[in-house]
Amino acid sequence: MKKSLYFIYILLFVGTTVWAGNPDRQGESGAAQLLMNPYARSAGLHTMNTASISGVEALRLNPAGLARINKTQVVLGHAVYLQGTDIRFNALGVAQRVGKSGAFGFSLMAIDFGDIPVTTTFQPEGTGATFSPGFFNMAVSYAHIFENKVSVGITLCGVSESTADIGAFAFAVDAGVQYVTGEQDNFKFGISLRNVGSRMSYSGQGLSTAGPAPDGGSYNLTYSQRAAGFELPSVLNIGASYDFLFGGAHRFTVLGNFAANSFSRDQIGGGVEYALKERFMLRAAYKADMGVTNITEAPIYSGLSAGASIEVPTNREKKESTFGIDYAYRATRVWKGTHNLSVRFNF
Repeated sequence: MKKSLYFIYILLFVGTTVWAGNPDRQGESGAAQLLMNPYARSAGLHTMNTASISGVEALRLNPAGLARINKTQVVLGHAVYLQGTDIRFNALGVAQRVGKSGAFGFSLMAIDFGDIPVTTTFQPEGTGATFSPGFFNMAVSYAHIFENKVSVGITLCGVSESTADIGAFAFAVDAGVQYVTGEQDNFKFGISLRNVGSRMSYSGQGLSTAGPAPDGGSYNLTYSQRAAGFELPSVLNIGASYDFLFGGAHRFTVLGNFAANSFSRDQIGGGVEYALKERFMLRAAYKADMGVTNITEAPIYSGLSAGASIEVPTNREKKESTFGIDYAYRATRVWKGTHNLSVRFNF
């Protein structure tokens, strides 16, 4: 237990060092894909269930929740990002319990931008060709539970962004803690620090340009330009939740979350979830940016999110073997919102 408390103190200390919360730095980070959530169950709560998230989805918020699975979990996620932009992303996650207290996780996520017309200075209407950037990240995680009360986890993530002739790559680290207490483990508290890593910088043939020789000769030389580097979007999440249990069939959960963003405004929000025998679930949440004074500073998301899940057993002898479908919708100020759909298998 003492080791777990030390881990919490270290996480809070490190979190405060990267915790800028300065709106003047908005737009200075890159790799925003690290903040996108392809999984519907947590997306329905606006990715604010830092304290209670578990299994595969924990890899996108708080890796400490990875260990809170029965044995094996596989989740496939798909999202229509800001409907009307033709941007979609897909994800695959696998979590495996190891021994009594540990769990490993693996996650892949890729963004599909569709076919973008190629334009040039001389052909601003398009050359007839198309291209699609490749945004991809891969993560591996490990989590451990101490006496079923405190769990800690860490994630190592590789981030790649590229086109045919230019690209950038970086490593990021996530760490998290979850604490559970109460007569029936009703109260949960969680902290996670995400996207702490190396700077990214684009390089490749696409940054080369031809120009006249400096000595005034009649020939051209190829010059390689150096792109400026940029930081990853670090964020510190602090959340809590409480489960109200009615009989053996009904659960009503209330949660709250605070997110300190290094390169954007801090966010605060809350949500609720109702579950009937953990087979049918409804959830809704609201999240707001702090310090927004006018509509021009408002985020793209209006703050509202909602979702639902259905989970059915697949084996009468093994109650933990289930198949589930999750859906989530997040409202936006422009376009037509973000839709998430997930399929999960528990073995």
